[in-house]
Amino acid sequence: MVNWLVVGVGDIARKRVIPAILAEPRSNLYGVVTRDARKANAYPGTAAWATLDAALQDDAIDTVYICSPVAVHAEQTISALRAGRHVLCEKPVAMNYKQAEEMAAAGHASGRLFGVSYYRRLYPKLIRAKELIAEGAIGKPVLAEANCHGWLESEERAWLRDPALAGGGPLYDIGSHRIDAMNFLFGKPQRATGLLSNALHSMAVEDSATVMMEYAGGIHGVVDVRWNSRVARDQFRVIGSEGEINLDPLGAPELRINDRVEMLPMHANVHYPLIENFVGAVLDGTPLACPGDEAIWTDWVTAMVMDAR
Repeated sequence: MVNWLVVGVGDIARKRVIPAILAEPRSNLYGVVTRDARKANAYPGTAAWATLDAALQDDAIDTVYICSPVAVHAEQTISALRAGRHVLCEKPVAMNYKQAEEMAAAGHASGRLFGVSYYRRLYPKLIRAKELIAEGAIGKPVLAEANCHGWLESEERAWLRDPALAGGGPLYDIGSHRIDAMNFLFGKPQRATGLLSNALHSMAVEDSATVMMEYAGGIHGVVDVRWNSRVARDQFRVIGSEGEINLDPLGAPELRINDRVEMLPMHANVHYPLIENFVGAVLDGTPLACPGDEAIWTDWVTAMVMDAR
C-alpha cells in the first residue's frame, strides 16, 4: 500500500487526482496540504497540514503528489525528495529549465522516484501511434502537428494568468502536454523556437503560442496553442512519407491510420492510469510513464521559446 500526500487541493486535485488515489486499490489518501481547512474537511479521516514541511515530519507518508502552482514545484519537489519521499509532480515541471534540471538532479541524489504528470503518455491511442510509427505504418515520419484552441480559463484557475505563479499562459498550460506527447513519440528534441503574442487579450501572459521543434532524422514538430479562439480544437496528427496517423481530437478514442479507424478509449479519469503506473513503479519496479529526466525536455523547449520572444 502506498500512502499519498497531496499538496494543494485545487481544481485538478479535487476532480481527478484525489478521486484516482481513492479508486486505486493499492493507494491510500493519507493526507493533504492546504491552507484552507474547509478543503481538508471534504476528506474525513485524512490528515491535514498547512505546510509541506510540517507534513514531511510524518514518516508514514510514502509518496507526495505536488498539485500546487508551478511557482513552487521546484521548492516542494526538492524538499520532498530530500526527505526521502517519492514525488509525482503536476506539469509543467518548473518555471524554467534550470529549476527543472535541479529537480531531476534531486531525484537522482535521493534514490527516490521522481515522475511528472504528463498523463497523455498513457492514452492507449498515443501508445498505439508510437507502435505504428515503429512498425513503419506511415513510412518515415516527417511532421507532427498539434493544435489546442479555446478561450480563457475559468476564474477558478485564474492563477494561470499570473506569470509569477504559472510561468506562462497556454504555452505552459496546454502547450506542455502536446510538446511532451511529441517527445514521447520522437525522443529528445534537438532544436526549438517559437512565437508568443497577445493577439486578443491584454494580460500578463501570452494568449497564443506557436512552437517549432526538430527531432532526430529531420522530423519537425509544430504545436499551436491559444486562449483566444471560441472555436475549440484538439488536433494531433503525424504525417509520414507513406501515410498519416490522425488522432483528432486528442482527447477522444478515435485513431485513424490511413484508411482505417481504431477505437482506443482512455480511462474516464485520465489521472487514474498515472496513479496506477506510479504505484506500480513504487511497489513493483514498473517503469515510470514519464520520468523526470524526460519530462524536463519540455521545459527545455519552453525555455527556447521564451528566449526567442
